[in-house]
Amino acid sequence: MEKTLEQLDYKKIFYYFSEISKIPRGSGNEKGVSDYLVEFAKSHNFEYIQDASNNVIMVKEATPGYENEPAIILQGHMDMVCEKLKDSTHDFTKDGIKLLVDGDFLHADGTTLGGDNGIAVAYILAMFSDQEIEHPRLEAIITTDEEVGLGGAQALDLSSLKGKYLINLDSEEEDCVLTSCAGGMRTNCTLPINRVDAFGRRFRISLGGMQGGHSGSDIDKNRANAPILLGRLLFELREEHSFGLITMQGGFKDNVIPREAQAELMIMGEEGELEDIFARVKESIAKLMAKYKQELSASEPQLKYELEDLGNGEYRPLHPVSFEKMLFMLVHMPNGVQVMSSHIKGLVESSLNLGAFNVEENQAVFVSALRSSLYEYKHFMSNKLNYMISFLGGEHREYAEYPGWEYKPESALREHYKRIYKEHTGKEIRVEAIHAGLECGILSEKLPGVDAISIGPDMFHVHTIDEKLSISSAIRVYKLLEQVVREKIRG
Repeated sequence: MEKTLEQLDYKKIFYYFSEISKIPRGSGNEKGVSDYLVEFAKSHNFEYIQDASNNVIMVKEATPGYENEPAIILQGHMDMVCEKLKDSTHDFTKDGIKLLVDGDFLHADGTTLGGDNGIAVAYILAMFSDQEIEHPRLEAIITTDEEVGLGGAQALDLSSLKGKYLINLDSEEEDCVLTSCAGGMRTNCTLPINRVDAFGRRFRISLGGMQGGHSGSDIDKNRANAPILLGRLLFELREEHSFGLITMQGGFKDNVIPREAQAELMIMGEEGELEDIFARVKESIAKLMAKYKQELSASEPQLKYELEDLGNGEYRPLHPVSFEKMLFMLVHMPNGVQVMSSHIKGLVESSLNLGAFNVEENQAVFVSALRSSLYEYKHFMSNKLNYMISFLGGEHREYAEYPGWEYKPESALREHYKRIYKEHTGKEIRVEAIHAGLECGILSEKLPGVDAISIGPDMFHVHTIDEKLSISSAIRVYKLLEQVVREKIRG
């Protein structure tokens, strides 16, 4: 652990954060960190369950005087979104996260930090290892695969738990307590493609420098979606020039707004004229990119592009009909905010995010994250995608669907937390809904009558390589959490 981080630590929060950061824990690769949690439970003599999905449940019995108080559940997820710099050699399946301290902020060296939701795991381990704090029965739920459809939470058996109150620790604003969230699903659209043999000049165009971000909390910030923007460029370029598409790719995770995309194109013609044609194509691309930079100057000030000449040769671009179908889908598919809430000012009600796009040898694949506060509208958006891709001769698949978390007008836990927050800060906390998905909806269905809130410290740019966590905020929120479990909840 960085010495400066060790000096700033409180109740071993960052000790445990550093320990789990040493263990690869991308979604689908959580066995190592799950086993670490089991070893922690064993070494502290806590009752625990590790299920087939590598979810971990731990129980810390009540301290004297709290035996008759309702149990409190602390909950977070152990997996993280794995994003890195384009030229990084970091291997998320083998390498731990290198932590860096910059003033009050903790971030990673060229990768996502994993503060979402490693800080929840660190909070739970710190509280469970604290021998001094007084508390009722504490039950910890630490899930897997949250970032790819909340699969761990969906697989959980919670029949052994007794908790009446649930504190989800997966929020990113210290001065806000969340009380409801949107539901969501993933969709996969595949379009079969054919190829032809052709001679010409091959070149690569790469877009980058965009902000990207979380497909829920950042979807309303007008950030460019890299493959969508590259699709627009191809659409407008074809008005001036004939070209073929060889490959195209943008984004890797459905719940991340893609910040980079690239395509390999080719221009056809006689070998002696290809140089002049290529020069005219480059000039047209430069004009289009200048227009996009002007349009996106506020939301994407670092937008950039690169052109790489790959030489003349025999290649296999998409058949013109396949190219037109692929481009039609990319240009016209719904993406971004679809509906704003009529009930809560500023809240996105429904959205889509094309998180990953890839032109493979025989098919083009479009992977999207859909979110909505309304169950029926979520399926309407999915049906629109199905209608489009089916019309073009492709296939559509829904998966990883999860429910929303409904707002409850009466909540003793919410009032308890609001009071404690005001005592600590002198300010009223914001009570809000969120467009991003949380596991509270699934867990509330599995725990009928549970009283739930979601809290967390200040984090910024989650799901991107710029992700950072405020150290002082993390400590302040943990101190609030200490008082929440120490003081008896009334209601």
